[in-house]
Amino acid sequence: MGEHGWREVDDRVFVRRYAFFDQNIGAILTSTGPVIVDTRSTPGQAREILDDLRTVTRRPVAAVVNTHEHFDHTFGNHLFRPAPIWGHLRCAEGIRRNGERARTAHAEEIPERPELADLAEVVLDPPDRTFEGETAVEVGGRVLELAWLGRGHTDNDIVIGVRDCAALFAGDLLEAGATPYFDDSYPLDWPATVEALRGRVRGPVIPGHGDVGDGAWVSRELEAFRALAALGRRVHAGELDLEAALELAPYPASDARVPLERALAQLRGELPEPAPTR
Repeated sequence: MGEHGWREVDDRVFVRRYAFFDQNIGAILTSTGPVIVDTRSTPGQAREILDDLRTVTRRPVAAVVNTHEHFDHTFGNHLFRPAPIWGHLRCAEGIRRNGERARTAHAEEIPERPELADLAEVVLDPPDRTFEGETAVEVGGRVLELAWLGRGHTDNDIVIGVRDCAALFAGDLLEAGATPYFDDSYPLDWPATVEALRGRVRGPVIPGHGDVGDGAWVSRELEAFRALAALGRRVHAGELDLEAALELAPYPASDARVPLERALAQLRGELPEPAPTR
């Protein structure tokens, strides 16, 4: 079960923090049913969300929003149908392109993570309601404001606000209590994206993983992203070598190598650019 139960962080906006990956799942209550933010890693974990929802509402799920394409946020999608699933256009494309490869890769972790034992049962089910910049979605009398603010953790992260309250879901653009995951990231873009996110903060900020934060916490995370990007530029310019930069990084040296190498790859033009808009 969820480690801490559902917590109402704003008016009818609930968050449940699950021990596996220390992950936050959102439930925004509306007159026609809850909107679920992210669906976890496997069918079993998705069923756990549905079971846990009964403590706050008996209405069927009205809609789902995926914050980005990664398996721990989308592989439970199919269990929530026939509800519509919203996400960035590149989130849907990424699941179709990378989902099977991700399933195979994470299946290798099952001996150490038995919670993933039912990965083989996953039905890849990308968002069927997509957008690229910003969109407003009305569900059961509440308006959800979905926005892509730039590249960061991936090229398809979005934030979710609710027009009649102050809560903001940040997905994995922010992670509390641990080094953010940089493997698919764009470290040079991430600071500007989080700066745009900070401009939308009016109350509680729900990261993809870890404690719910506030504006001051977002500002501290922003400074770390800026420092990492600046170090990458210094290494690229020959002012520092990589080993020296690791010691100066805002994250533990053991965690900082991937983000610095990713920043250098971006500076060398080696990271993929988004496909042109259709």
